[in-house]
Amino acid sequence: MATDVAARDPSTFRSASLPRGFAALTRAMNAVGSAWILALMALIVADVAGRDFFDHPVRGVTEILSLSIVGIVFLQLGDTLRAGRFTRADVLLDRLGRDRPRVAHLLLGCYDLAGALLLGIILWASWAPLVDSIRIGEHVGAIGDFTAPTWPIRLIIVAGSAVTAVAFLLLAVAEFRAARRP
Repeated sequence: MATDVAARDPSTFRSASLPRGFAALTRAMNAVGSAWILALMALIVADVAGRDFFDHPVRGVTEILSLSIVGIVFLQLGDTLRAGRFTRADVLLDRLGRDRPRVAHLLLGCYDLAGALLLGIILWASWAPLVDSIRIGEHVGAIGDFTAPTWPIRLIIVAGSAVTAVAFLLLAVAEFRAARRP
């Protein structure tokens, strides 16, 4: 099941990894987020150049940036987890990993379950706003100047939350299995 080994710091106690296909999905979402960052950088440069040289800024840059930041975070969340780069205090886990590996696996499994629960709550709370956004044609910006629909970003929040919640669940199962091993 776990053929993709996450790029983790060897000093960190974590034996679980995600299945190859699922890990490829998280990496692809991360790549889209990274490409999006590059596009935003080009947009900002064009806006600054337009303001300075032509006295004509690119319309909607503020709205695009505000929506994009949220979208990029949720696109890259699952791969951040896969790569072992979520912020947490590993001092206790490192020590337990050396002295009491079963307890460390159980704690990591509980951590992963808590993460899955949190992302599940975000997913649940994001679903109705997505549906409403599509239904009413919600947008940001000023009509006649620049407008952008909000539903694509809301969809990314739902998809990113779902992928990350599943990743947490897969890691929890692997950690609880590792805790049962002698």
